[in-house]
Amino acid sequence: MNILILGAGQVGATAAYSLAREEANDVTIVDRNPAVLRDVQNRLDVRTVVGNAAYPEVMERAGARECDMLIALMDSDETNMIACQIAHTLFDVKTKIARVRAREFANHEKLFAPDMIPVDVIISPEQLVTEHMAQLIEFPGALQVLEFADGRVWLIASRAEDGGALIGHPLSELPHHIPNVECRVVAIYREGRGIIPDGSTVVEEGDEVFFIAARKDVRTVLSEMRKLDDPVRNVVIGGGGNIGVRLASAIESSTHVKLIERNRVRSEEISKRLDSALVLLGDAADEELLLEENIDSADIFAAVTNAEEANILSGMLAKRLGAHRVMVLINKPAYAEFIEAGQIDIAVSPQEITLGALLAHVRRGDVVKVHSLRRGAAEAIEAVAHGKEKGSRVVGRAVEDIRLPRGAAINAVVRGDEVLMAHHDTVIEADDHVILFVTDRRQIDEVERLFEESENSD
Repeated sequence: MNILILGAGQVGATAAYSLAREEANDVTIVDRNPAVLRDVQNRLDVRTVVGNAAYPEVMERAGARECDMLIALMDSDETNMIACQIAHTLFDVKTKIARVRAREFANHEKLFAPDMIPVDVIISPEQLVTEHMAQLIEFPGALQVLEFADGRVWLIASRAEDGGALIGHPLSELPHHIPNVECRVVAIYREGRGIIPDGSTVVEEGDEVFFIAARKDVRTVLSEMRKLDDPVRNVVIGGGGNIGVRLASAIESSTHVKLIERNRVRSEEISKRLDSALVLLGDAADEELLLEENIDSADIFAAVTNAEEANILSGMLAKRLGAHRVMVLINKPAYAEFIEAGQIDIAVSPQEITLGALLAHVRRGDVVKVHSLRRGAAEAIEAVAHGKEKGSRVVGRAVEDIRLPRGAAINAVVRGDEVLMAHHDTVIEADDHVILFVTDRRQIDEVERLFEESENSD
C-alpha cells in the first residue's frame, strides 16, 4: 500500500515507523522542517518531502496521485481537513484520515462526507487517550484495558503481584480457581521477554499478564493476578489541557475529582465547563499544594500536561507523598518500560494509542480493530471472517487447522452476542469476529492474508 503521511510530529513519526516496518507498505512523509525529516530518514526506510503538506504542488511531488491512503497529522485541524479536500478533489485519493482535535468539528458528523469535507476517518488522540485512561480508572490494578466487539470482549494487562491467587501456579489451574468464568491468558511478558503460554506455564510475581475475558468477569480474573484494589473514589488530575478536562468530565459523575491548572484564566474557564470537579489554581509539582489537598488520600494521580518531564516529576512526587496509583502522559513510548520500573505505575503513550486506531484502517481483510502493544512490538486484532468454506482460509476450519504464523494465536470468537474462548476444535463460521494476539508484528502480513476473502468464495 502506498501511504502518504502529512506531518512528522510525534504521532506522524510513530505512524511512519510502524507502517514502514511492514514490507507491504511504501511510506512517504511530508513536513516543513528538513531537520525533522532527516532524522526520520536516518531511522526509517521512507521517502521524505520538504514543504507545506497542504499545498497541491507539494502533494504532487509527494506522490499523491499514486497513493492509496493519506493520513493528515499536522498540528492544525483546519489544515488537515483542507489537505483531505485537496487530496480528494485533485488526486482522487481513496482513503483519507485526518487528526481532528476540536470537538466543535468532530461532534458534527454531517460535515464529513464526500460532497462536504471528504474525510473518511477522523482520529482524535485526545479523545482516544481520555477513553483509555477512564477505562484504567474503572479497572484499578490493570496496566492496559482494551475492548473488542463493541465491548463484549476485553483484553486486560496486569502485573502479577503478591496476593494474586494464581501466583506460583500453572495456568491449567485457572478454571478450577474461577470455574464459572470463561477467560484466556494470551501472553506473558517476564523481564521484557515474551512467553507464549500453555497450560503448564507458571505465573510468577512480576509477570505482565495479558488475558481476555467478558467485561463482567474482568475483576474476577484480575483477582487471580493481584490483590484487588478498591473502586476508585478520589482522583487528582495534574494539567487542565484538552486531555485533563476531557478526563475530568468523563469521570466526575462517578468519582471525586480535583484538577490542578497553573494558568489562572484557563482554570477559570475550566471551572465553568465542569459540573462537580474542583478546579485548583497551582502547579501539580508543588509539594505544599499536594499535601494541602491530601494527595495521600488520592486513589489515582494522573499527570496529563503537555510537558513530559513535568508529568514524570509530578507523578514521582505524588507517589512519594502517598498517592496510591500514578499515571503519567509521555510522548516517547520507549520511555514507558523504564518509567514503569520506578515509582510510576502506568505510562500512557498517545502515540501508541493513536497508532492502533490508524492501523485498523491500514490492515488488509476486514480488520475492525487493532491495539498496538508493547511499544509496537505486538498487536491485538479483531478481524471478521467472510466467505464460504471453499474460498476462505478460516471459515469452516477448526482453530488447530488454521495455518497461523508462529507467535500468533486465535484467543476468542464473538458470534452474534455469544463470546467463545477459542479451543483447538473451535470451528470458525462466516461473520465471526475473531480476536487474535500477535506477539511478533513481523507476522502481521501473514495474519492479514488469512482474513482476505478469496475471489473464488462465491
